[in-house]
Amino acid sequence: MESDFMRPDVRTFLDKINGMDRPALYRMAAADARAQSAQDNARSDLPAEPIAFRRDLTIPAPHGSIAARFYDPQPERDEAGPLIVFIHGGGFVLGDLDTYDSAATAIANGTGLPVISIAYRLAPDHPWPAAPDDCEAALRWIAEQPDLFGRAHDRIALAGDSAGATLSIVSAMALRETPAALPVTAIWALYPATDLRRRYPSTERFAEGHMLTAELLRWFNECYAPDFRHWRASPGHGILAGLPPVLVSTSSLDPLLDQGRAFAKALVEEGGSVIYDEAAGTIHGWLTLRRALPSANADLARNLALFRTLIDLR
Repeated sequence: MESDFMRPDVRTFLDKINGMDRPALYRMAAADARAQSAQDNARSDLPAEPIAFRRDLTIPAPHGSIAARFYDPQPERDEAGPLIVFIHGGGFVLGDLDTYDSAATAIANGTGLPVISIAYRLAPDHPWPAAPDDCEAALRWIAEQPDLFGRAHDRIALAGDSAGATLSIVSAMALRETPAALPVTAIWALYPATDLRRRYPSTERFAEGHMLTAELLRWFNECYAPDFRHWRASPGHGILAGLPPVLVSTSSLDPLLDQGRAFAKALVEEGGSVIYDEAAGTIHGWLTLRRALPSANADLARNLALFRTLIDLR
């Protein structure tokens, strides 16, 4: 029998949000849900840390431009090195550069490496495969740039949370099949959705009361409207051999917990290099809840240290 241990700050936070008298996000129009999610983020996440260099940029893509934001904890760099490309979460429906500004800044400062956070077209306005198309196009463009803002890079590390973790895995698989100008050498998949074809026990176990609910997951999938059988939607059912080293991070009170566990296990069975981290007593989404959940700051520090270890393996 698995433990349902819950951290005190997580319990306080869940008691608060579960007691709110307001419509659930899945009962709103997508635009209204995005606005509500952004307001919630402003209350629950920490403000962005100071950083030495921060610039917005636009990435050309086949289906229109992609907004992105570049961060660097160093004012300048003399040598080429790794570049982290971060892909935000939000169920393929929510999230943007601003709601993940604090997270991207913390990742740059915490690893000491430059980060590009990329946006992508959101469902239901742009259903699958718009999101993976945009992420792959952005990665190929980034790989083709000899430098960005005078900073050269020689390899790419991918990172993402939730839907962004899924898109990071899918993008790495696409670039494995048809390589870009630079290699992807590490992936951080934070509470990923890797199998949209079935419901796992954790989906039932944490169906209600843990912020990410079964009904919200259903709405996300309905908006995204993917081919659940395709590896670009369910990468856990794709070919996993040949992927770069992966840090798979899960939360013990997350409906997606079992998907993350199964994905890490499948990677090992295919001979992959995997680090698995399971944050005990916390919920899905802690990366952007670090004001509401002070304990999440230790989770982030631990994961960034692990991710930097993978990046430095080369």
